[in-house]
Amino acid sequence: MSRYTGRFAPSPTGPLHAGSLVAALASWLDARAHNGSWLVRIEDVDTTRCLAGMGEVILQQLGQCGLVSDLPPLIQTQRSGAYQQALAALVQRGLAYPCGCTRKQIEQALAQHGTGKPRHGELVYPGTCRAGLHGQAARAWRLRTDIYIENSPLALLNKGPEASDSIANSNPPTPQIKPLHQPIHWLDRRLGSQQQDVASAVGDFVLKRADGCFAYQLAVVLDDAAQGITDVVRGADLVDNTARQILLQRALGLPTPRYLHTPLVLGANGEKLSKQNGAAALDLQQPLAALNKAAQALGLLPHPGPLTEALVFYTSQWTTLWLQA
Repeated sequence: MSRYTGRFAPSPTGPLHAGSLVAALASWLDARAHNGSWLVRIEDVDTTRCLAGMGEVILQQLGQCGLVSDLPPLIQTQRSGAYQQALAALVQRGLAYPCGCTRKQIEQALAQHGTGKPRHGELVYPGTCRAGLHGQAARAWRLRTDIYIENSPLALLNKGPEASDSIANSNPPTPQIKPLHQPIHWLDRRLGSQQQDVASAVGDFVLKRADGCFAYQLAVVLDDAAQGITDVVRGADLVDNTARQILLQRALGLPTPRYLHTPLVLGANGEKLSKQNGAAALDLQQPLAALNKAAQALGLLPHPGPLTEALVFYTSQWTTLWLQA
């Protein structure tokens, strides 16, 4: 594998809070402990939720804590052409297809089969549109999860962007690929052996949404490859995304990074500290205090400062805590 390259990829839906600083520090420390590079990506692909100018606010917050990207940040909204090109290639190979189902229709289809959405679980897509749209207009595009995808490059990805209009109303060709009978396995650097059968746990998941936004799963896989990411360090709430991303990496002929999922920072109510749960923006009047609190959440001892010395101290602790575990 190439020289270590890690990343922190916040969504600009609000300023950083205590939980997001923990994630940023963890990814930064892992990169430094491996003598690698640390990059920042602003994940603004969901334009319906992101706030104008918030990416710059987040970069400023990181800088106040001494966490500065080694290369200019990648901005997802500048990469729509790459996402469309990849989607068109997947459709051309029969690995993705247009879907006309609404959420209500999916729920009705599941109910007819005696299944539904489990509490806190996924609404598993039943594959209704795999055989075609049946007169419905295309709303979204989905990845097929019922076939085994070899990790071989797609020649189409090396050509120019494909027009999306020509695939909107087409029926997907029947892929000559063997059925997928086994779950995706991967080794998490902290959690150990992991697995998930995406076809049964999630179903054919969305690559491009009905509102025209490209889905997180497609964007993150393409962006990790574009930035040369070898190691993904992120919160444990994102473990469930890993199998889907590995499937997409295989479909697109892209390398699979190593994964490390860190413990979550919980709020007073016992739930993950997040913007959706009303987490307060970081108070950076004293950046070292905020950084020390983040370090303690990762099991590291606080440091009296100054900031640059504290970061060196955290790196040495991280090396002992994670690299020798």
